[in-house]
Amino acid sequence: MSRMQDIKGGTVFEWRQRLGQTAGGSWAGAAEPLLGTGGGRWQAAAGQLPLAIMLVLLVAAAGVFSPATLQDPAFQAAVAGHALLFALAAIVPWHRLPSAVFSVVPVLDCVAIGFTRQAGGPEFSVLSLLLVFPVIRLSVNRGRPGVLLAILGVLLSATVPAFAMGRDDAQDSAIRIIFLPLIMAGVALTAHFVARALINQHQTLTQKDRELADTLAESIRRQQLLDAVLSSINVGVWVIDQDGRGVLTNKALEVDPALAGLATGRRPLFLPDRTSEAPTERLPNIRAAKGEEFTDELYYAGTSDDQHAYSVSASPIRSAEGVCTGAVVTFAEVTELINALKAKDNFVATVSHELRTPLTSILGYLEIVLDEPDHKEIEPELLIIHRNATHLLTLVNDLIAVASDRVELSVQEADITHLLAQVVELMRPRAASSGLRLVMEAGQPLVARVDPGRIRHVFKHLLSNAIKYSPDGGTITASLRSNGQGLVCSITDPGIGMTGDEAAHAFSKFFRSERSRDTAIPGAGLGLPISKTIVEGHGGSISLSTAPGKGTTVTFSLPYSPA
Repeated sequence: MSRMQDIKGGTVFEWRQRLGQTAGGSWAGAAEPLLGTGGGRWQAAAGQLPLAIMLVLLVAAAGVFSPATLQDPAFQAAVAGHALLFALAAIVPWHRLPSAVFSVVPVLDCVAIGFTRQAGGPEFSVLSLLLVFPVIRLSVNRGRPGVLLAILGVLLSATVPAFAMGRDDAQDSAIRIIFLPLIMAGVALTAHFVARALINQHQTLTQKDRELADTLAESIRRQQLLDAVLSSINVGVWVIDQDGRGVLTNKALEVDPALAGLATGRRPLFLPDRTSEAPTERLPNIRAAKGEEFTDELYYAGTSDDQHAYSVSASPIRSAEGVCTGAVVTFAEVTELINALKAKDNFVATVSHELRTPLTSILGYLEIVLDEPDHKEIEPELLIIHRNATHLLTLVNDLIAVASDRVELSVQEADITHLLAQVVELMRPRAASSGLRLVMEAGQPLVARVDPGRIRHVFKHLLSNAIKYSPDGGTITASLRSNGQGLVCSITDPGIGMTGDEAAHAFSKFFRSERSRDTAIPGAGLGLPISKTIVEGHGGSISLSTAPGKGTTVTFSLPYSPA
């Protein structure tokens, strides 16, 4: 975290700003970091320093090996010229002048070297090598114009002193005038191209450093955004790698006492029964690390007397090649919601039980009254009361079944084909009155160990729904077949269908689609949940496929013998 704060404090951005001062600038500006030269007077003096050091050594050598030369006024004047140029470089405020003005100093250095060499005589002809210093400075700092200035300076160094002092013979002067500029031109061009390559490389590295600084700044910004998001949500977030090990957790997960230690494996999770500890292969992080994606699966965490319920979801993180490299697992506490649902179910079950007893009594007395011959004149009204009371008792029984989430089964061998045929014949008049044709597709008898009454109830619910939600007529098909492991039943209708979101909630208690509410189709939203409870109680499964305006197919499967 300290590194991040240091970067955010300006270190990276100051570095980026310094880099930006040279990238994309002039040739001279780009060369300054390479040679330590620039517009400041001290930088200019530093550029003169190598030549000045060599001249100091020259004067010392002349004093030892050629005292006469040191006493020569011409030699002294030439050395004084060098000193004057060094002082000029150190005193003049070059940063206030155009950068090209400083080129005068290296050119004058070349002329001064020529006078020093000429004054020293043949013994000091080696001083021509000192031309390398101003030649390189001009070639590197001023680009192509600097190469031309360097050649001009060498020509002046070779010609002006010779003509001004007249101490060379014509042959030596001619050789110097021809070959010295050629040699130094080669040095100038070599220095120019090497410097240009170095400058290009420097600018490329500078650009890459700037891009790296930008990338680092963007990465920090994204990290700050991620930290803010993770800290602000009240859902526990656990990021894992491809092995299921924790990489990142947010504050909500860390401070939750029930989940504390989960990321390190010190706190177990429990399955929906609240007592069975989740085996390793059922743990959310292990499932997610294998690439499994799931939503709103119920787990419990905490001690037995203080358990908390969590809706757990996982979304895998995949590379560009589609390989799972980790996952994000979220824990949303739903303890209060689960408790509220249980309280609601308990209330529904209690009220339903309280209603069932008097309804059963009412139906019993109605049947006694209907059997007496003295009430024939009000028999139609009594039959209406009986029918409505029977419907109400059926609804109460449905409420009890759906509230308990389980059903008591009285299992015995039964012909499922025969059960379906009974319900189809029972529902056929109702279908016909709605302009529907009811078709059964089943072959030989299929025998399984089931609760006949409960399975008959499932058939009735599914066919009733098919009729209710097919207002435009058509054909409803009830098919039954064997799949080797058990039997499969499908109910297909040509009705109004459902959207994907509605289909996802179709098996929820009391759920009704928007169109069914808008068109006042009767129902309590219990048929599919009850059917699901009964089918799963037999060890089977149920599903549906649907589309708006395309109808619905509900399919359930049952084993030949429940587990």
